Amino acid sequence: MLIFVVRVLYFFVCAGALYNFINQPTLDLPYSTAILLFVLLLFVTQIFTVIDVVIRQKRIEVISSIYFGLLVGALLNYLMLQALEPFRQQLISIKVTGDEASSALDVMFIIQLLSPLILSYISISFLLQTKDDFRFVIPYVEFSRELKGGRPLVLDSSALIDGRIADVSETQIIESQLIVPSFILKEVQDIADSGDKNRRTRGRRGLDVLDKLQKSATTEVTVYRAAGIERKDLTNDQRLIELASELSGRIVTNDFNLNKVASLQGVSAINLNDVANALKPRFVPGDLLRTKIAKEGESPGQGVGFLDDGTMVVCEQAAVLIGKEIDVVVTSVLQNSAGRMIF
Repeated sequence: MLIFVVRVLYFFVCAGALYNFINQPTLDLPYSTAILLFVLLLFVTQIFTVIDVVIRQKRIEVISSIYFGLLVGALLNYLMLQALEPFRQQLISIKVTGDEASSALDVMFIIQLLSPLILSYISISFLLQTKDDFRFVIPYVEFSRELKGGRPLVLDSSALIDGRIADVSETQIIESQLIVPSFILKEVQDIADSGDKNRRTRGRRGLDVLDKLQKSATTEVTVYRAAGIERKDLTNDQRLIELASELSGRIVTNDFNLNKVASLQGVSAINLNDVANALKPRFVPGDLLRTKIAKEGESPGQGVGFLDDGTMVVCEQAAVLIGKEIDVVVTSVLQNSAGRMIF
C-alpha cells in the first residue's frame, strides 16, 4: 500500500512540475504544442514507474548506481545550463530584432529540455558498466555489493563440477549469494570443449550444475566480472583468492591446495569434502554400540532404544530385554529428511 501511495505522489509531483515548466512566460508555446509537450514529458517520467512495477526484484548495487548516476547527471546539467545562461539572456534581450535570435532561442530550449535526460543516461550507463570497479577518490567511497544473508560464497571450478553445492542449495541452508567469477565460467567451458572425453563430461556437468543453480528459486547466483582481477599474469586460483578477499567472501572448493593457500592468505575457504565428512553418519555397518531398550518395536520381537542425541536404534529379537542395556552390532543406517535410524 505504501509503495502505491509513493507512486501516486510521484505522478502528481511530475504533473505539477511539468505544468509549471511549460507555462513559463519565456517559452511562449502555442496551446496545442504545450498540451502535446506536457503529455509527452509526463509519459517519459512514468516510464520509470512502469520499470519499477515490471522489475520486482532489484539489486542494491544497481539501484545505487542509478541513484548516483542521476545525481551526477543533474549536477552536470546544472553546470552546463549555468554556463549557457548568459547566452540565453542575451538572446531574450534581442529576440525582437529578428528570426535568427528566435531560432537560437528554440535551440536553447531544446538543449534545456534534452540535456538532463542525455546527461543522466550517460552517467547511469557509465556507473552501471563500472559499478564493480569504480571508486570515488574523495571521500573514498566504493561501490560494493550489499549481499543478502551472510558473506558471499565464491565457487571454483571443482565445486561446480562436483555438483554437491546444488544439492546443498536445495535444502535452503544457504542464505548467502553464490558468486561464479567469469574466469571460472570460462575455465569450465574450456573443460567442456576439451578433446578428452572424460574432461568434456566433467565440464558439461559443471555447466549443468551452474544452470541448475541459476534456475533455483532458493538461491541467488551471480556471474561476476571484475576487470582488475582478470589480469593475464594471475592464475585462476590467485584471481579467486583476490576476488574473495575483495568481496569479503568465502571460497567453496574441493581443491585441498587452494583451500590451504587461501587460508594462508587470510581468506576463508570451505572444502566440500570436509563438509561431507562432518555430515556423514556416526555409525556404519559393523560398528558396535551400547543402548538401553526402551520399548517394543513395530515388528514382532523388535526392541527400540535411543542414543543420547535422540537417534532411534531398532534391535531385532530384543523385545524381551526392555529396560536393559545391551551391546548391539549395526547392520544398516537409514538417513532421510526426518532424521536417522539405526538397525
